[in-house]
Amino acid sequence: MEEENNPEKARENSDPEEKLAECERQKHEYLSGWQRARADFLNYKKEEMERIRGFIAYSTEELFLKLLPILDSFERAEKAVPANSTDECVKGVLNIKSLLRDFLRQEGIVEIQTSGCKFDPNFHEAVDEEERAGAESGTIVEEVQKGYTINGRVLRPAKIKVAK
Repeated sequence: MEEENNPEKARENSDPEEKLAECERQKHEYLSGWQRARADFLNYKKEEMERIRGFIAYSTEELFLKLLPILDSFERAEKAVPANSTDECVKGVLNIKSLLRDFLRQEGIVEIQTSGCKFDPNFHEAVDEEERAGAESGTIVEEVQKGYTINGRVLRPAKIKVAK
């Protein structure tokens, strides 16, 4: 009578083949649960790595955006230098500009072309419209600020003036 009320005792006295079948069933259940948990963990790990890559890409874009005004200043300084200048300090400053530009190119940053192009709102930001003789409407007539792309995406649009 005690065996009927106690499932543990009833199981101990049951057929060994039934016990083996029950153990096999539990083994498959535990194994499949472990496999699902492992697959879920591996998927989570991949997703987390993608998210971290996105943060890194975003943070480097912010850094490059902060470097672009420095490059703009170097270019304004270069325009102010007379063409026949032999000053070594000027050459050194222009060399620094060249090094900065080369570094940005190595990082995938490319200047957006504007000269002779049609206005494209994906790459250009129109800041003014001007009447120009001989210029077709929608053509870029002047670049106010250079624009850049990073790995094919716009980092900073080019600010331009467009012909009416």
